[in-house]
Amino acid sequence: MVVLTFYGGVDEIGGNKILLQDGDTKVFFDFGQSFNMGSNFFTSWLSARRVNGLGDYFEFGLLPKLKGVYTKELLEFTDLPYVDPEVDAVFLSHAHFDHIEHIKFLDPEIPIYVGEGTKLFMNAAEKTSTFCNYRKHPYRTFRTGDKININSISVQPIHVDHSIPAAYGFLIETSEGVISYSGDLRVHGTRKDLTTDFVSKACACELEAIVCEGTRMVETEKRKNYSEEQVAQLSSDVVSSTDNIVFATHYSRDMDRLRTFYQIAKNNSRQLVISPKTAYLLSTLLGDKRLDLPDPLNDDTILVYYKRKKSGQFEEKDYYVWEREFMDKMVTHDFVHNNQSKLVMDLDFYQFAELIDIKPDAGSHFIHSMSEPFSEEDVEDEVMHNWLDHFKMKFHQYHASGHLHQDHITSLIDQIKPKKIFPIHTENQQLFKKLQYTIQIIKPGETYSLR
Repeated sequence: MVVLTFYGGVDEIGGNKILLQDGDTKVFFDFGQSFNMGSNFFTSWLSARRVNGLGDYFEFGLLPKLKGVYTKELLEFTDLPYVDPEVDAVFLSHAHFDHIEHIKFLDPEIPIYVGEGTKLFMNAAEKTSTFCNYRKHPYRTFRTGDKININSISVQPIHVDHSIPAAYGFLIETSEGVISYSGDLRVHGTRKDLTTDFVSKACACELEAIVCEGTRMVETEKRKNYSEEQVAQLSSDVVSSTDNIVFATHYSRDMDRLRTFYQIAKNNSRQLVISPKTAYLLSTLLGDKRLDLPDPLNDDTILVYYKRKKSGQFEEKDYYVWEREFMDKMVTHDFVHNNQSKLVMDLDFYQFAELIDIKPDAGSHFIHSMSEPFSEEDVEDEVMHNWLDHFKMKFHQYHASGHLHQDHITSLIDQIKPKKIFPIHTENQQLFKKLQYTIQIIKPGETYSLR
């Protein structure tokens, strides 16, 4: 009997933890953390205690209490006894936090299958983030076209377009037929062809079921529905129409968006200023030639911004070893201030204090190339606008989602024609009932048969 159990991503965005069991074979698809995990009990100043292992997580039901899943050392102060691994493998769809973060809790003997590009993202994150540690596992990488046999099931990863490269959906052959897991995907990005390829292969399988993301399944779509192409054009219009500096913020792992601003800067005879962390990520991702990204060390369009640390004098000893690699491309606030008409600069919200040193001219531009706030009461959004108003900067909201619009979800389902749909990564499972297919409304921790 083939069964699915959903331990995360149910009635929430992210946190996907999908257990597929086919006889004695057990495989997880994704093992992430939801964006609002523990928000009822923890805040920025009150967090789960590391010294208590998984005890604080189990106390509030923030992790499923499963034998044969977690590393022994993290179970020491819990009432869950350690046993040898009872999971045969974990497959990760892509490198976003809400799909991979909790692998750090897994038994180190459990094999983890990841796309080659995803592993590069993970390597860079562990190097540049003080708090990122996925721990040691037997990692095994894959690409589209591979077929991975795990006892009674066979898994075929297929590339999809998403707001991070190296994203995959899966076709899973079981003893009762083929299941598809969509991962996160879209058809309005720069690589729509990847998603089209996934859909085409899924169509050929006569699917028993699809586990389908529904991030943008909403009653009313309040956000602007730009494509990546439209974001590029609108942002280019801003840069080409001004002699002032243009700042931009976007998700740090969105390489499509970074490439967009790189090309805009180049087309307008400007240089793109990025952080050492972004430079390190780019340098790491050069290990995957298919991503076609610029080399931060050898591309004249790219400069690397160093903020003051420790001595305040930009001395090499002030910076991490990995940061020092890019000091030949170093620019500081003085350079940016004196060359505003020649630059486009990456500036995320947590670097806003640099504006005090840069002193941008009034009338400079800020492109917010991320999702709009969920509500008008978003404190972080209000603070951001206070800064922009203080420096008399012009605000622009241009963003393309990493997820299918609900009309695109309907189109995808109509093409694939699965016998059953399991909605995940959505706050609105009920909206899937509008589709003319069998919809299985799921609950956390409950098990559902394939047929």
